Amino acid sequence: MVICTVMAVTAADSLHAFAAGFGLSFGLIVAIGAQNAYVLRQGLRREHVATVVAFCAVSDAALIVAGVGGMGVIITRFGWIAEVIRWAGAAFLAAYGLLALRRAIRPKRLAPADEKGPSRRMALVTIAALTWLNPHVYLDTLLLLGSVGATYGTSRWIYAIGAAVASVTWFSALGYGAGRLSPLFARPMAWRVLDMLIAAVMMTIAATLAIG
Repeated sequence: MVICTVMAVTAADSLHAFAAGFGLSFGLIVAIGAQNAYVLRQGLRREHVATVVAFCAVSDAALIVAGVGGMGVIITRFGWIAEVIRWAGAAFLAAYGLLALRRAIRPKRLAPADEKGPSRRMALVTIAALTWLNPHVYLDTLLLLGSVGATYGTSRWIYAIGAAVASVTWFSALGYGAGRLSPLFARPMAWRVLDMLIAAVMMTIAATLAIG
Protein backbone atom coordinates (compact mmCIF):
# COMPACT_ATOMS: atom_id res chain seq x y z
CA MET A 1 0.00 0.00 0.00
CA VAL A 2 2.78 2.38 0.99
CA ILE A 3 4.78 1.48 -2.11
CA CYS A 4 1.77 2.12 -4.35
CA THR A 5 1.21 5.49 -2.70
CA VAL A 6 4.86 6.49 -3.18
CA MET A 7 4.78 5.40 -6.81
CA ALA A 8 1.58 7.39 -7.40
CA VAL A 9 3.11 10.51 -5.84
CA THR A 10 6.29 10.07 -7.88
CA ALA A 11 4.31 9.66 -11.10
CA ALA A 12 2.23 12.73 -10.29
CA ASP A 13 5.35 14.78 -9.54
CA SER A 14 6.97 13.64 -12.77
CA LEU A 15 3.87 14.50 -14.79
CA HIS A 16 3.67 17.90 -13.13
CA ALA A 17 7.35 18.58 -13.82
CA PHE A 18 6.99 17.48 -17.46
CA ALA A 19 3.91 19.65 -17.98
CA ALA A 20 5.59 22.65 -16.33
CA GLY A 21 8.68 22.31 -18.52
CA PHE A 22 6.59 21.86 -21.66
CA GLY A 23 4.30 24.79 -20.90
CA LEU A 24 6.97 27.31 -19.95
CA SER A 25 9.25 26.34 -22.85
CA PHE A 26 6.40 26.48 -25.37
CA GLY A 27 5.28 29.86 -24.08
CA LEU A 28 8.77 31.30 -24.47
CA ILE A 29 9.65 30.00 -27.94
CA VAL A 30 6.30 30.76 -29.60
CA ALA A 31 6.99 34.50 -29.36
CA ILE A 32 8.02 36.04 -32.70
CA GLY A 33 11.79 36.28 -32.92
CA ALA A 34 14.75 36.02 -35.23
CA GLN A 35 15.00 32.24 -34.98
CA ASN A 36 11.29 31.66 -35.64
CA ALA A 37 11.31 34.08 -38.56
CA TYR A 38 14.10 32.15 -40.27
CA VAL A 39 12.48 28.76 -39.64
CA LEU A 40 9.24 30.13 -41.09
CA ARG A 41 10.96 31.40 -44.22
CA GLN A 42 12.79 28.13 -44.80
CA GLY A 43 9.54 26.25 -44.25
CA LEU A 44 7.76 28.39 -46.84
CA ARG A 45 10.58 27.78 -49.31
CA ARG A 46 10.68 24.08 -48.35
CA GLU A 47 14.46 24.20 -48.21
CA HIS A 48 16.56 22.30 -45.66
CA VAL A 49 13.60 22.26 -43.27
CA ALA A 50 14.66 19.09 -41.45
CA THR A 51 18.20 20.42 -40.97
CA VAL A 52 17.04 23.78 -39.62
CA VAL A 53 14.36 22.29 -37.36
CA ALA A 54 16.77 19.67 -35.98
CA PHE A 55 19.42 22.28 -35.26
CA CYS A 56 16.97 24.50 -33.37
CA ALA A 57 15.61 21.60 -31.33
CA VAL A 58 19.06 20.21 -30.46
CA SER A 59 20.35 23.67 -29.55
CA ASP A 60 17.39 24.28 -27.26
CA ALA A 61 17.81 20.87 -25.65
CA ALA A 62 21.50 21.56 -25.00
CA LEU A 63 20.72 24.94 -23.43
CA ILE A 64 17.90 23.49 -21.33
CA VAL A 65 20.12 20.71 -19.99
CA ALA A 66 22.92 23.20 -19.30
CA GLY A 67 20.50 25.54 -17.52
CA VAL A 68 18.96 22.82 -15.37
CA GLY A 69 22.48 21.58 -14.62
CA GLY A 70 23.51 24.99 -13.26
CA MET A 71 25.39 26.52 -16.20
CA GLY A 72 23.33 29.69 -15.90
CA VAL A 73 25.09 30.54 -12.64
CA ILE A 74 28.44 30.55 -14.43
CA ILE A 75 27.15 32.84 -17.18
CA THR A 76 25.84 35.37 -14.67
CA ARG A 77 29.22 35.50 -12.90
CA PHE A 78 31.04 36.47 -16.08
CA GLY A 79 29.18 39.48 -17.39
CA TRP A 80 31.63 40.09 -20.24
CA ILE A 81 30.43 36.90 -21.95
CA ALA A 82 26.92 38.31 -22.19
CA GLU A 83 28.29 41.62 -23.51
CA VAL A 84 30.25 39.93 -26.30
CA ILE A 85 27.21 37.91 -27.32
CA ARG A 86 25.00 41.00 -27.15
CA TRP A 87 27.07 43.11 -29.55
CA ALA A 88 27.85 40.25 -31.92
CA GLY A 89 24.16 39.37 -32.03
CA ALA A 90 23.11 42.98 -32.63
CA ALA A 91 25.52 43.29 -35.56
CA PHE A 92 24.44 40.02 -37.17
CA LEU A 93 20.72 40.68 -36.75
CA ALA A 94 21.07 44.19 -38.20
CA ALA A 95 22.92 42.81 -41.23
CA TYR A 96 20.34 40.06 -41.76
CA GLY A 97 17.55 42.60 -41.39
CA LEU A 98 19.10 44.76 -44.10
CA LEU A 99 19.33 41.76 -46.42
CA ALA A 100 15.64 40.99 -45.84
CA LEU A 101 14.78 44.63 -46.53
CA ARG A 102 16.77 44.53 -49.77
CA ARG A 103 14.85 41.43 -50.86
CA ALA A 104 11.59 43.24 -50.12
CA ILE A 105 12.37 46.32 -52.21
CA ARG A 106 13.86 44.48 -55.19
CA PRO A 107 11.05 42.65 -57.07
CA LYS A 108 13.36 40.26 -58.87
CA ARG A 109 14.33 38.77 -55.52
CA LEU A 110 10.86 38.20 -54.15
CA ALA A 111 9.58 34.81 -55.22
CA PRO A 112 11.42 31.54 -54.45
CA ALA A 113 11.69 30.74 -58.14
CA ASP A 114 13.50 34.01 -58.77
CA GLU A 115 16.46 33.36 -56.53
CA LYS A 116 18.65 30.45 -55.61
CA GLY A 117 18.16 29.48 -51.98
CA PRO A 118 21.01 29.06 -49.50
CA SER A 119 22.99 25.84 -49.46
CA ARG A 120 22.50 23.45 -46.55
CA ARG A 121 25.78 24.61 -45.07
CA MET A 122 24.80 28.27 -45.37
CA ALA A 123 21.40 27.57 -43.86
CA LEU A 124 23.13 25.92 -40.89
CA VAL A 125 25.53 28.84 -40.47
CA THR A 126 22.65 31.30 -40.53
CA ILE A 127 20.43 29.47 -38.05
CA ALA A 128 23.45 28.87 -35.80
CA ALA A 129 24.16 32.60 -35.71
CA LEU A 130 20.51 33.47 -35.15
CA THR A 131 20.39 30.96 -32.30
CA TRP A 132 23.69 31.32 -30.48
CA LEU A 133 24.30 35.05 -31.03
CA ASN A 134 20.96 36.04 -29.56
CA PRO A 135 21.25 36.84 -25.83
CA HIS A 136 17.49 36.33 -25.43
CA VAL A 137 18.10 32.62 -26.05
CA TYR A 138 20.38 32.49 -23.02
CA LEU A 139 18.07 34.58 -20.86
CA ASP A 140 14.98 32.55 -21.72
CA THR A 141 16.31 29.05 -22.23
CA LEU A 142 19.46 28.89 -20.11
CA LEU A 143 18.65 31.18 -17.20
CA LEU A 144 14.85 31.27 -16.92
CA LEU A 145 14.05 27.67 -17.85
CA GLY A 146 17.13 26.49 -15.98
CA SER A 147 16.37 28.37 -12.77
CA VAL A 148 12.75 27.19 -12.72
CA GLY A 149 13.83 23.64 -13.46
CA ALA A 150 16.24 23.66 -10.52
CA THR A 151 13.27 24.05 -8.16
CA TYR A 152 11.93 20.62 -9.13
CA GLY A 153 14.67 18.73 -7.32
CA THR A 154 14.88 15.12 -8.40
CA SER A 155 12.23 15.74 -11.06
CA ARG A 156 14.22 18.50 -12.76
CA TRP A 157 15.37 16.22 -15.59
CA ILE A 158 11.76 15.25 -16.29
CA TYR A 159 11.09 18.99 -16.44
CA ALA A 160 14.00 19.36 -18.89
CA ILE A 161 12.56 16.59 -21.09
CA GLY A 162 9.20 18.37 -21.15
CA ALA A 163 10.87 21.63 -22.16
CA ALA A 164 12.85 19.90 -24.91
CA VAL A 165 9.73 18.14 -26.25
CA ALA A 166 8.00 21.53 -26.47
CA SER A 167 10.89 22.84 -28.57
CA VAL A 168 10.75 19.89 -30.96
CA THR A 169 6.97 20.23 -31.24
CA TRP A 170 7.03 23.95 -32.00
CA PHE A 171 9.86 24.02 -34.52
CA SER A 172 8.50 20.97 -36.34
CA ALA A 173 5.04 22.55 -36.55
CA LEU A 174 6.48 25.87 -37.69
CA GLY A 175 8.89 24.47 -40.26
CA TYR A 176 6.64 21.84 -41.81
CA GLY A 177 3.37 23.66 -41.24
CA ALA A 178 4.63 26.67 -43.17
CA GLY A 179 4.65 24.58 -46.34
CA ARG A 180 0.85 24.58 -46.31
CA LEU A 181 0.96 28.34 -46.92
CA SER A 182 3.11 27.98 -50.03
CA PRO A 183 0.17 28.55 -52.46
CA LEU A 184 -0.34 31.97 -50.87
CA PHE A 185 3.35 32.77 -51.30
CA ALA A 186 3.26 31.97 -54.99
CA ARG A 187 2.52 35.69 -55.34
CA PRO A 188 5.53 38.05 -55.18
CA MET A 189 3.66 40.55 -52.99
CA ALA A 190 3.30 37.96 -50.23
CA TRP A 191 7.09 37.50 -50.16
CA ARG A 192 7.53 41.28 -50.09
CA VAL A 193 5.31 41.55 -47.01
CA LEU A 194 7.02 38.59 -45.31
CA ASP A 195 10.52 39.99 -45.91
CA MET A 196 9.44 43.39 -44.65
CA LEU A 197 8.14 41.77 -41.47
CA ILE A 198 11.34 39.76 -41.09
CA ALA A 199 13.41 42.90 -41.58
CA ALA A 200 11.33 44.70 -38.93
CA VAL A 201 11.76 41.83 -36.46
CA MET A 202 15.51 41.56 -37.01
CA MET A 203 16.16 45.30 -36.84
CA THR A 204 13.98 45.71 -33.75
CA ILE A 205 15.77 42.95 -31.87
CA ALA A 206 19.15 44.35 -32.99
CA ALA A 207 18.17 47.78 -31.70
CA THR A 208 17.02 46.44 -28.34
CA LEU A 209 20.30 44.54 -27.96
CA ALA A 210 22.35 47.61 -28.89
CA ILE A 211 20.67 49.81 -26.30
CA GLY A 212 20.88 47.07 -23.68
